[in-house]
Amino acid sequence: MSTITVLALILLLAMTLVGGKRGALAFTSLILNFGILFLTLVLVAYEFPPVLITLISGTIILAFTIFLGDDDVLATQTAFVASLLILVILLLLIIPVEHWSWVQGFGSEDSEDLEGMSLLVGVSFVQVASVTAVLSTLGAIAEAAMAISAGLAEIIRQHPKIAPTRLFQAGISIGKQIIGTTFNTLFFGFFGGFLGLFIWFVDLKYSLGQLLNPNYSYEV
Repeated sequence: MSTITVLALILLLAMTLVGGKRGALAFTSLILNFGILFLTLVLVAYEFPPVLITLISGTIILAFTIFLGDDDVLATQTAFVASLLILVILLLLIIPVEHWSWVQGFGSEDSEDLEGMSLLVGVSFVQVASVTAVLSTLGAIAEAAMAISAGLAEIIRQHPKIAPTRLFQAGISIGKQIIGTTFNTLFFGFFGGFLGLFIWFVDLKYSLGQLLNPNYSYEV
């Protein structure tokens, strides 16, 4: 039995002990989402349109994450619709930003590892970078949508005749309370994943321009 299998079983046991049936379903959604991500990588490698594949796989991942995470139909349906809207908006924003910022492809630091390999893989690295950015935010999107939707669903149960304007204001208030933790989740997840690379950049005394985009800084 491999280390990954043992750790997965420990995670399943811990989630089941803490969350019961809901914890087991959350673990199931984690496994299903891993399968969807793996299928996404395979389809992109076979030159299927990365953006279209991301839109489909992102929708499925959000559905698994949200509907297997709660029994509240009103909260889950609202959170799912809101998550889909955010997913589409992110795609519309990230694709042009990735194109104009020139951040796709490999850095000069990877030249030694790529020596002797063909870079003509038939995949647009602009779209791959866009796909990576979108998929990295799906967890935070689902988490924020469920937090706000669950709060609003509880308000509706306590005050069935609440005015739409007051309900909207309550949603904005909940969003303001969780926006800080949501952004911190994304930031520290990104920083922790690239901590070794950042230490390397510091040792090489990279400037801010080289850190953000060396190609653009050289052009300037």
